[in-house]
This record gives sequence, C-alpha cells and structure tokens, in this order.
Amino acid sequence: MISVLEVFMKIYNTLTRKKEEFVPINEGKVGIYVCGPTVYDYIHIGNARPMIVFDTLRRYLEYRGYDVNYVSNFTDVDDKIIKRAQEEGVDAKVISERFIAETKKDMVAMNVQEATTHPKATEEIPDMIAMIQTLIEKGHAYEVNGTVYFRTRSFQSYGKLSHKNIDDLESGHRAENHQLKVSGQDEKEDALDFVLWKPKKEGEPFWESPWGEGRPGWHLECSVMSKKYIGDVIDIHAGGEDLIFPHHENEIAQSEAANDKEFARYWMHNGFLKINNEKMSKSLGNFFTVREIAETYPLQVIRFFMLSAHYRSPLNFSADLVEASKNGLERILNAVDKLKSLSPAEEEGSDAAIEEALAGYKKRFEEAMDDDLNTADAISVIFELVKYTNINITNAVPKQTVDKAIGIIEELCGVLGIITEKEEDLLDSDIEALIQERQAARKEKNFARADEIRTLLSEKGIILEDTREGVKWKRA
Repeated sequence: MISVLEVFMKIYNTLTRKKEEFVPINEGKVGIYVCGPTVYDYIHIGNARPMIVFDTLRRYLEYRGYDVNYVSNFTDVDDKIIKRAQEEGVDAKVISERFIAETKKDMVAMNVQEATTHPKATEEIPDMIAMIQTLIEKGHAYEVNGTVYFRTRSFQSYGKLSHKNIDDLESGHRAENHQLKVSGQDEKEDALDFVLWKPKKEGEPFWESPWGEGRPGWHLECSVMSKKYIGDVIDIHAGGEDLIFPHHENEIAQSEAANDKEFARYWMHNGFLKINNEKMSKSLGNFFTVREIAETYPLQVIRFFMLSAHYRSPLNFSADLVEASKNGLERILNAVDKLKSLSPAEEEGSDAAIEEALAGYKKRFEEAMDDDLNTADAISVIFELVKYTNINITNAVPKQTVDKAIGIIEELCGVLGIITEKEEDLLDSDIEALIQERQAARKEKNFARADEIRTLLSEKGIILEDTREGVKWKRA
C-alpha cells in the first residue's frame, strides 16, 4: 500500500485525449460512475467487458488505499423492457426485476463485486423531474405537448467529449431504438435537441409530472443518479466507447447546464468486443449471452481473457483466444497449487534474494497498472512471477519465503479479480444427480432452479447438451 497523497496513476481521459495524472477531488476518496445495463434480457458478452474492466479499476484503487464509492445503475424502464413485458403479458417491473436478479448472478460468476450502490431509474423519478424543472427555468429545456426537450445549442460546449462539431451533427439517439420514433419528433426547435421527458403511450408505465403522465429520457437517468449517489462532480465516469455519443455527451450537457459545474473529471471508455473479427449481432448469429458462454467456459476464464488485452483496445472473442486464456490461467493456478504443496525443511528464517525478486515483480505489476490500467502487461508480469517461483522455490526455501510468494501471487491476482483457489471437480455421480434434479425442475416448470443447476454445472466446467435421447454431458 502507498500513501494516497502520492500521485501514482495515469489515466487516458477521453475528454482530453491524453493520459493524465489521476488526482481525486477529495483526498483518499474516489467516486466512480459506470453506466449499467438495460435489464430486458440476460446480459451479453459485450456487457461483461465494462463490468470486468471497471471492477478491476475499483479493486486496484482500493488496493492502493482509496475509499471507492462505486455506483453502477440498472436502467429498469425502457422501450425494450416494455416490449418484452407486453409480449409476456406481465408488468414491466416483473421483467426488470427478473433480469436484475439474473445480471447479479452473472456478476457473481465473473467475480464482479457488488457496487456501493446499484440505483434503479424507476426509484429516482422525483429527482429527474426536479432536474428537468431546473433546466427549463435556466432556459436549457422546453416543453411541447407533454414532451420536454433539452435545447442542445444552449450548451456552448456540446461535443467536447466526442470531439464532434455541433454544426456537423444530426440528432443523436440510441442506435438500437431507430425504429421506436419518439412522439413529437417534428415539434423540436432544433434537430439536435434530445428528450428529457416523454409522454406515456397506451399500456406503458408512467409517472406524474408537471408536463403530464410519462417517463424520463434515458440520458437524464445517469445524470440524476450520479449526482445523488456521488455528487455534482464525479472523479471517474466510465462505460463502453459506444456510449461516448450521444449518451455521455448528453449527460455532460444536461448536468453541467443544470449544476453549473464540471460533470466528470476523467472519462474512461473500453473498446469494442468483436466475435471472430465481426461485430456481434443477432442477425449474424454471433450474439452470445454471458449465460450461454458459461455453458462452455468457466467465467473466471472469461474474466482472465477480458483482462489479457488493454481495456481501450478492441478485443476479438474467439475459441482459440479464449482457450489460450484458459491455459494461461491454469498455469497460474498450478503454480499456486505447487507452492502450497511444498513442505519446506526450514520453518524459520527467509531467503532475502528471493524475497527481493518477489518485491520486484510486485513493483512491476503496479507500474503496469499505474499506466492507464494496463492489465495486459500486469498479467505478463504475473506469468514471469510464476515462472520464477516454479524454478526457484523448492522445499529448500524457508517456509516464510514460500508463504510470501503465495501471498504476492494471490494478492496480485486478487487485484485482477482472479480467484487462485482451484475448485474441486464434481464426481460423475454428483453430476448425474444434479442433471436429474434439473430435469425434475423443468417438468415442474421451475425454470429458475433448472437454470441455476445449469449455471452451477457450467461454472464447474460441465457442458450440458439437451438431445432427443436425453441430456448428455462432458467436461470442458
């Protein structure tokens, strides 16, 4: 650990397009806001990357001695949630609560820590209405027939994050919602203006507001939730690079216009995830949920894979690359197992030369992480460390030094969220019993339990295949 007074880390700031020394607003404390998923389905493998990357950022800052307030929201009111609820004939809240629970299960399996706060959009509506009223009073927003728009050109710095020229821009909105045209689109003063409040449609959830019954715009939600749970100014705002424009650009505009303060000091964005060098999409048949991936690979392998590249780099997901990560992780786990199995002849004393070398690897790990969270280089250092221990640490080395080696490997892996304990393999009889229990649960339409068993087995490296002849299984 080092003193939090010391500047140790450089972060690439999307806002300035350069690496900057990280200095938090309040000494010893860091507020991080990460845009979370819209909960209408199981999270996909693309959602997993920012979850893993910024969970690792949090872990590293805590390792360095900071008190981290980590806030990541759930968007629990949205066109896709409403559409799914209508298809299933249930309330939208049933859908959102179901998939918040499923998302949390996947996060646990990926060893992503619970956020300090996981706010839900639907629980913060009064504060959203208050921010809209402030924006109207300041001349930054206007209402037309129940829709409230942000007056984009009223914010002089619009485009500063995405580095877009406002005169070259067309109206920005969520790419996946092209087909869901907002009512009153033609009533805007300017094509660039975006929605802060939209009137209800038949069968949709709604809330009372001064502008009639309706619900907030997507961009507004994060501005309000970050302000409530972190403050007017955030140390680090993070998310996928697809959110830079329009979502994060719009957040800046409405927040700074309402609060008359800088919205976020540092902006961090992870690169895109591709599947076999192609953009992930359902139409290409290469769209995978985390739950589906877990049927083939333990999610600790996926976490390790995600961190094996620099977070700002594009990442290609392929069977060969994931297999390589699986083998790499196995090397680390085997090294820890080997160290733990040693029976040093000497209980007392230490080996100063080995301990100095161990400290050197730890320092190099920290240097990699300090350089804009370079987990790829940090993992390379861990590989070198385990190679060193495999060669140099034997039963002839004092126990204190062996324990120190184990402790350092576990500590550095812990910063990356990598669990070094090998899980016990299930016996064939245990697997068969769980499969029978799963079949019984499916017959009873207890699909939650059936999914739970499948997830448990996949985490243990057991792959199930439902065939006409029954359930077949194999070890990954």
